[in-house]
Amino acid sequence: MEKGKKDAPNRELSFVTGGEVNIRQDPWWWLVVVVAAVIILLVMLRPVPFKDIVVFAKDGILVTILVTVVSYFLMLILGLFGGLGRLSKNKIAFGVSSLYVEVVRGIPLLVQLIGWYFASPVIIQKLGLLLNFAPFIEYRANPIITAIIAITVCYGAYMSEIVRAGISSIPRGQMEAARSLGMSYFQAMRYVILPQAFRVILPPMGNEFIALLKDSSLVSVVAVSDLTRRGREFMSAHFNPIETWLMVALLYLIMTLIAARIVSYIEKRAKVDR
Repeated sequence: MEKGKKDAPNRELSFVTGGEVNIRQDPWWWLVVVVAAVIILLVMLRPVPFKDIVVFAKDGILVTILVTVVSYFLMLILGLFGGLGRLSKNKIAFGVSSLYVEVVRGIPLLVQLIGWYFASPVIIQKLGLLLNFAPFIEYRANPIITAIIAITVCYGAYMSEIVRAGISSIPRGQMEAARSLGMSYFQAMRYVILPQAFRVILPPMGNEFIALLKDSSLVSVVAVSDLTRRGREFMSAHFNPIETWLMVALLYLIMTLIAARIVSYIEKRAKVDR
């Protein structure tokens, strides 16, 4: 009884799955519940136009999630190579990765999206004419693929700096100890340095995912039917900007809140495992 009283103040609310507690509940999940409740109430109390907006934009939600998730994982890969290149003693690798980071970070994402969608097909077509290569001559940009490439390239530059900073924060003695045990440079990076750096860069990695989710709304300018574009199409057809953008904002908000809570949970697990 005494033990139960002693532990009671430290207990946290938790989700229960299959009779076992497996996730500690973040109090901010209540904000997710509140936003979800607001959306449900709006849809139930005013089906027109709020329910119509959700039904019309549901495919846009899926496109937003697809573009965000695929771009994020590709960005992690590109950022890893970019970060390692920034730390490389090879002058070519260091020069190329540094040039990539400095140039791409200096150009707004919106400008990059427009450039990839409108300029790259012209370059590829002209290259096709030069080489007399039919697939290049007939090339037409796919909106979703082009948007994913543009976001990956843009955010990969920022992730490169995050990875570089994370690796640099690990004491140099860790690498020296690993090499003294007979590991190669790549083995030491894979088994010793990167696992430690991952815990350091986990919070900014989570922030990048949330920022990417919001910035994915920019892909609507290059013919991608994401949530923002579908909202604009609905507003143009029904002339109700307040209701349309209120619902679009709530849908973005609940997606970002859920993403933030998942990131917070992963961070807590990483701390427990440390």
